[in-house]
Amino acid sequence: MYRDHTIGVVVPAYNEEGFVGEVIDTMPEYVDRMYVIDDCSTDGTWDEIQRYAERENAEAVTVHYDEDAVQGESEPVATDGGTVTSQAFDRRVVPIQHEENRGVGGAIKTGYLRAIEDGIDITAVMGGDGQMDPDILYKFLDPIVEDEADYTKGNRLLYKEFREGMSKWRFFGNSILTFLTKIASGYWKTMDPQNGYTAISQYALENTGIEDMYEYYGYCNDLLVKLNAKGMRVADVAMPAVYGDEESSIKYSSYIRKVSGMLLQNFLWRLKVKYLVLDFHPLALFYFFGAVTAVFGLLGGMWSVYAKVVLGDALFVRGASSLLLFTMGSMFVMFAMLFDMQVNESKEVQIRD
Repeated sequence: MYRDHTIGVVVPAYNEEGFVGEVIDTMPEYVDRMYVIDDCSTDGTWDEIQRYAERENAEAVTVHYDEDAVQGESEPVATDGGTVTSQAFDRRVVPIQHEENRGVGGAIKTGYLRAIEDGIDITAVMGGDGQMDPDILYKFLDPIVEDEADYTKGNRLLYKEFREGMSKWRFFGNSILTFLTKIASGYWKTMDPQNGYTAISQYALENTGIEDMYEYYGYCNDLLVKLNAKGMRVADVAMPAVYGDEESSIKYSSYIRKVSGMLLQNFLWRLKVKYLVLDFHPLALFYFFGAVTAVFGLLGGMWSVYAKVVLGDALFVRGASSLLLFTMGSMFVMFAMLFDMQVNESKEVQIRD
């Protein structure tokens, strides 16, 4: 336990042989359960998970309670002098294997659902590739324990020295996705949405529709949208970028296409649920009217240029009208963004230390 809270960690792994075992070995002692999910790997990942899980569970400390402890008058005692673990769990590592590959989001969803069943107070996610430093896990737990946030996530973009290990291409792509996710999720201060080092409270986990979570690599972006629609508080935790010998399985051609489409769909869903169904705010109408007007203005401008060049028609009247429509639409969109920032300002926390 950590500060009177049970802690679970979901470890998704796909072809992480040689890495996932070390993740299990280096997990902080206060972690009560590890849900290690093999997402139908094609190498020896599952065998490695089972081997390390068997050893870890065999070494787990059995907690014995004397009569006073049962009555809540004393603390549990570890029989071998080691770290006390929760009596509620019969094993510390829970190996789970998918029969078919469901993507990292699908693996995390499996772990989340098991954590809900076990009644875990806070559930973190640490990748099976060893990129996430277990020694800083407490930084993700503290804001939730202290009731400052419902969900915490890593941020590698806040300081220049923290992103030294990140290539320029990866930083560029991450910056674009950060901007798109700000618009889609409504968390305008949040950065580095692709960061998979996260922690979530039991309350948030049970109330954000985890069953419908996106299963591709954009799962973290999807979850942010769901959290915002339900009014959850999110904290960014500054952390350095770490890359080792592991190979990424992301195919960027399909990744950009799928995640962009998902973000657009989620953005429209969030506006409907948060500002039209659960509550009402005119910013949803501002977004709609502004986008439609701007598109008409843009199309009108393109037609004006075509008519001038091809048909020889006058450009001034059509061009001026199109520019006016585009400008008016853009202003409505900007106002909608401003209102969205104001509504969600109190839902974001930055952890810089």
